[in-house]
Amino acid sequence: MAELLKNIYNTKFFDRFITSVEEVVPNFNKTSFLKHIYDSEWDNRELKQRMRHITLMFKDHLSDDFNTNVKVILKLIPVLENNGFKPDNLEFIFFPDFIEIYGLEHYETSINAFEKITQFVSCEFAVRPFIIEYQNNMVKQMLLWTNHKHSSVRRLATEGCRPRLPWAMAIPSLKANPAPIIPILEKLKNDPSEYVRRSVANNLNDISKDNPETVITLVKKWQGKTKETDWLVKHASRTLLKQGNADMMMLFGFGTVDNIKVINFKILTPKVKIGNSVEFSLKLVNTSNLTSKIRLEYGLYYQKANGTLSRKVFKISEKEYLENSTTNIHKKQSFKVITTRKFHVGKHQISIIINGKELDTILDFELIQ
Repeated sequence: MAELLKNIYNTKFFDRFITSVEEVVPNFNKTSFLKHIYDSEWDNRELKQRMRHITLMFKDHLSDDFNTNVKVILKLIPVLENNGFKPDNLEFIFFPDFIEIYGLEHYETSINAFEKITQFVSCEFAVRPFIIEYQNNMVKQMLLWTNHKHSSVRRLATEGCRPRLPWAMAIPSLKANPAPIIPILEKLKNDPSEYVRRSVANNLNDISKDNPETVITLVKKWQGKTKETDWLVKHASRTLLKQGNADMMMLFGFGTVDNIKVINFKILTPKVKIGNSVEFSLKLVNTSNLTSKIRLEYGLYYQKANGTLSRKVFKISEKEYLENSTTNIHKKQSFKVITTRKFHVGKHQISIIINGKELDTILDFELIQ
């Protein structure tokens, strides 16, 4: 069984961490810190709860002055690196969390800290309360960060202001109106770092869920400039493509499906045990005298706890199908138990989607224990 992610916080980690802390804070009370870390609730806490608990206990063993404590963290980072800790260690997410909790009323100090800390561990979650509280100032700051020499700071400029960043608080004002952050994305769309460009794409994908026309306009504007930008706009359009948005389909060359037929669509495993896979097959026929560019997907209708079905779309292929051709397609979808989805026994369904259009034929299968 895989080790639980929350167990990144273990005795070895704390011993190494405290050794580094003692180089910066010689009177740091290691015994008291560990006693308070490993309290009666430690075993029951999940990853984010442990992270927040460490933040609070670390603060309790530093001074009462925020500025002084920030200086400790900033001095500590190069010591940690010298002692073998590499940048982007998830364990140190409590550094930005420290700024998020205690720094909201210390804007200038906190912004300076974010700029430095994010080069060691990303501050994408921690900046969000600052955007909500100081949106105009933060947008100006993030625009300045787009010119920073370090790619992690440039990425913070776009990742931090994603309207719907997963696992983080949403930013309601940017969901309603993303216009303030478009100049940030414009500046970074041609960034030399793929890490940054991917963040731009993900930000646009967030925007597309609330403001699809904004993204469609930008795709039209950016498409066809460079290979890198073409990849970016395609990745940014993934939600709209899965939704079958007609404008987006046309932009990427997925046209009419009048001459595309699906025959012999079958569920090969009408009963599927949890842990196994559903299998289905079909023949895709291009009856046209021209090659057709096809985005072929399937919709899997999962059984929910309340007995209703909820569709999730999966891609099969995205390619050109030759004129007057027949293509055999066989596909499996796993029902292996995972932490991010709970399976419910009962009726499930599969549909076929061609260039965003779901076909009328929807087949049933049963998920069993």
